[in-house]
Amino acid sequence: MKPRGSSDRPIREIPMSRRLALSVVLAAFSGFAAAAPVSYRIDADHTDVIASWSHLGFSNPVAHFGQVDGTIIYDAANVGASSVEVTIPLAGLDSHVAALDRHLRSAELFDAGKYPVIAFKSRRVEALGKSRLRVTGDLTVKGVTRTAVLDVTLNKVGEHPMAKRQAIGFDAATSLKRSDFGIAYAVPAVSDEVRIRITTEAMVPKAEGDVPARAKTSIPPKTR
Repeated sequence: MKPRGSSDRPIREIPMSRRLALSVVLAAFSGFAAAAPVSYRIDADHTDVIASWSHLGFSNPVAHFGQVDGTIIYDAANVGASSVEVTIPLAGLDSHVAALDRHLRSAELFDAGKYPVIAFKSRRVEALGKSRLRVTGDLTVKGVTRTAVLDVTLNKVGEHPMAKRQAIGFDAATSLKRSDFGIAYAVPAVSDEVRIRITTEAMVPKAEGDVPARAKTSIPPKTR
């Protein structure tokens, strides 16, 4: 006696070719999900912006800029859709020489009382191959905005072994003329050219409240 609702029709198996096709489609969709843009918050404790210059030709002092905040959006499948937006408070400036720190923040140089934040916002990200990128954007210093181009090396993307969150790390370098930003004190005895090195780690925020505010300067910049 057959159970009510049973059928004599045999259960049809999905042909192997259709199963393979379905697997390919599912894998493709999962690949799209994995390659989606990822938003990272900069880890200030593992980020340093280092400026160096020539002092009378005798030495090359450095100043560190800490307390960096901002967001990196990285799209591995479409690097051109990536972006970075960063603020650097001059309160985090540290040359390890107290008198120099005071002078750097003074009106003769950064004028930190009036312009307390340096800001960078990318306009274009280009892939150059072998983990190398070029990032072009607007750098605002002392209320003046100029184009800056960063040569970037992608160090690593993956799960952070301690934080257990997706992380990313970069090194970058550029050079600029400080006189372009209205900081011409003691040029040329103290070099106009300033070399910039950056190393940074960033992680996916652990909670919604951990997402940083949009990077901005406290004084609307003037573009010259």
